[in-house]
Parts: sequence; structure tokens; C-alpha cells
Amino acid sequence: MKYGFSKSVNLSYDASVAKVTDELKKEGFGVLTTIDVKETLKKKLDVDFKRYVILGACNPPFAHKALQAEEEIGLLLPCNVIVYEKNGGAVVSAFDPITMTAIVENPTIRSVAEEIRMRLKNVIERM
Repeated sequence: MKYGFSKSVNLSYDASVAKVTDELKKEGFGVLTTIDVKETLKKKLDVDFKRYVILGACNPPFAHKALQAEEEIGLLLPCNVIVYEKNGGAVVSAFDPITMTAIVENPTIRSVAEEIRMRLKNVIERM
């Protein structure tokens, strides 16, 4: 099952994180959480891992609309965007919110997911 979309970019990891954050802002998203996976795995398990970040992105108007339509939808929020190092560049990926419509049968959620999907695809395409 494909549950996201991604793009390899010819930018450094740091430049990719900065650019995707800026592109998310252009689409109305803020980054609520930043999980540094490399740092966390080193700290908790004392293992080395490549540079990898999970950004918890949120578009407040759409989150509000989704929460009004489906109270438990918070289990599937925020929209996760990841950036990780690969082959001297970086990969940027976003969760495809249409995936959640396979488990949440609510027409309002479907319309919100379609709009968020379009915006996240715009972000990835501009990378």
C-alpha cells in the first residue's frame, strides 16, 4: 500500500529541512513538532542512524474542520512530513491524507483530505 509521496532532492539535508518548512508555510501549514530521529535513537538506544527528521505539520483551519466532522480524527493528525539523507542529497516525503479515508468513512473527512493532499503535493513538487 502506498501511503505517501516523496521526492529526492539535490539539496543538503539542512537545506531540505529549511526549504520544506518554508514551502509548508506557503500552503498554510505550521510545524508543531520536530522529531530528530538520529538524535533520539542515539540517546535512547545508543545506535547510529542517518540524519532523519519527522515534522508534524498542521493547517489549523483544516484540522478544525476535520475535528468537527470526526472527533477521533486527532489520532491521525498532524500530517507527517519526513526528510532524510540519501546518496549525498535528501529525500522529502509526506503522508497522503487520502489514506486515512480508507478507515474513516466520512464525506467531510474525504473533502478535507483531498484539499490537504493537494497542498502537500504542491510542497513536495516545489522541492
